[in-house]
Amino acid sequence: MSSATTSRLAETAAPPDALLVGAALGPVRRFAPDISTAKWAASLARKPRTTARRLRELGIEAGRVLSGTSTLAPQRGDRRFTDVAWTENPLLRRLVQLYLAGSWTAGQLVTEADLEPRDRKRVQFFLENLVEALAPSNVPLVNPGSAKAVIDTAGLSLVRGGRQLVQDLATAPRVPEMVDGSGFALGENIAATPGGVVFRTEVLELIQYAPQTDEVYEVPVLVVPPTINKFYAVDLAPERSLVEHGVRQGRQMFVISWRNPDSRHASWNFDTYVRAVLDALEAVEEITGSARTVLGGVCSGGLLASIAAAYLAGIGRQDRLAALCLAVTVIDNHDAGTASALVDERLASLAKAKSARKGYLDGRDLAEVFAWLRPGDLVWNYWVNNYLFGKRPPAFDILFWNSDTTRMTAALHADFIDLAMQNFLTRPGALTVLGVPIDLGKITVDSYVVAGITDHITPWENCYRSAQLFGGTTRFVLSTSGHIAALVNPPGNPKASYHRGDDLTSDAKSWLKGSDVHQGTWWTDLGLWLNDRSGDRKPAPEELGSPSLAMLAEAPGSYVFDK
Repeated sequence: MSSATTSRLAETAAPPDALLVGAALGPVRRFAPDISTAKWAASLARKPRTTARRLRELGIEAGRVLSGTSTLAPQRGDRRFTDVAWTENPLLRRLVQLYLAGSWTAGQLVTEADLEPRDRKRVQFFLENLVEALAPSNVPLVNPGSAKAVIDTAGLSLVRGGRQLVQDLATAPRVPEMVDGSGFALGENIAATPGGVVFRTEVLELIQYAPQTDEVYEVPVLVVPPTINKFYAVDLAPERSLVEHGVRQGRQMFVISWRNPDSRHASWNFDTYVRAVLDALEAVEEITGSARTVLGGVCSGGLLASIAAAYLAGIGRQDRLAALCLAVTVIDNHDAGTASALVDERLASLAKAKSARKGYLDGRDLAEVFAWLRPGDLVWNYWVNNYLFGKRPPAFDILFWNSDTTRMTAALHADFIDLAMQNFLTRPGALTVLGVPIDLGKITVDSYVVAGITDHITPWENCYRSAQLFGGTTRFVLSTSGHIAALVNPPGNPKASYHRGDDLTSDAKSWLKGSDVHQGTWWTDLGLWLNDRSGDRKPAPEELGSPSLAMLAEAPGSYVFDK
């Protein structure tokens, strides 16, 4: 991937505060002109010569387009205009060229305006979304593929597309459907690794996975999943499951499955969820007999795992942990991409008040915000496929998981916003959980932190800075993937590789230049790293649970089915 592409993806990244505020307030607010747009207009008015020059250049280029002498063409790899009709049909070619000329001029007018960095990012975000929406490829029948589909299906493609559009607009998230989920069944071909629920509270179910080796490592692994979406990102399809990979290596794997909360649980906050992690840890110790556990966390679950580890360090019980593993987790939210410029204290207060009135943040609203972070890939691409071509979206396990959203309690929503906006975890003692000041520097067990280089949710540079906050020895690994693709990285992909380095004293870019590049998946590296911290092997347990914690249900449990 080119550095330009990586930079573009990094700039579309959004820290937790931007996502959680945007989800509560809705995406429309983010795309409407605001005070930053007004400042841009005022700047253009103050520089009439520059503005006039750019508009004159646009007029000259438009003349070339109409006369057929323009050399403008889409960038290589722009899948919107891959149909040969866009270049061979003179009318369509001119339409694309006018679109490209207008887009370039708009971008230049923003670049040359006298704006503060925050206002510039806001205006760029607004214009980029507007330009994506105005692409001629999004227009029925104008898109040559759409016209061909109408002819080939005698108009049924537009009928199917119109029907799908009405259905999508009727329910949240109000974006085109991204996955055909009809072929997926929980417990059968997704979230299907054998195991059982061995502990259940009002907040969580704890799943223990059945061993698949004669011997297992003494030290178990407990994974804390995100609090939005279901737990099975770590147990996706067979052969693509991190949990399955772990048990095949002889690990005693435990994963939390969060309850899908509703308005009755509005008061559940950091204290509630960290206490739940500690309860699960105690259950793992009871079942395995191990005094130490590897604690892992993914995305927002990584934040909870980090806080829980710091809590144990704060009360002098860090000895219960053998190691800490975090995947795609941002703790340091400073300067986390363009979307960070879209949030301020006023919007944050409005967002918290709105979720407080409802009792929760709906995960479908968050999914809508995720989609509009990359509208070209996640909105307009499916707009064309679903509505203009009348086709079904593909069946893809990651997108199926992504569409299986959950709610977030109002109190947890507020805590996460405050945590991100105030960057509490970067300052020792700034956050108190369960009565204990949280200091990540007191976590001295070894840590393994993995990020994705094209992650548009948790930028890898922020993940890297987050890894620098821990007091022990930390290995940072950078996968050549995005947010969830970095997590779902099974062996066998010839294109897979990762950067690895244990010296985190430099900045992110310097670390990347000095890191070692390894072919294959980081799963293999993690396994070798865990082997040194997992104790001896012992005979695998014949049954799940323990005499005091008997198996309650087969995996994937009951909470995962809650809608």
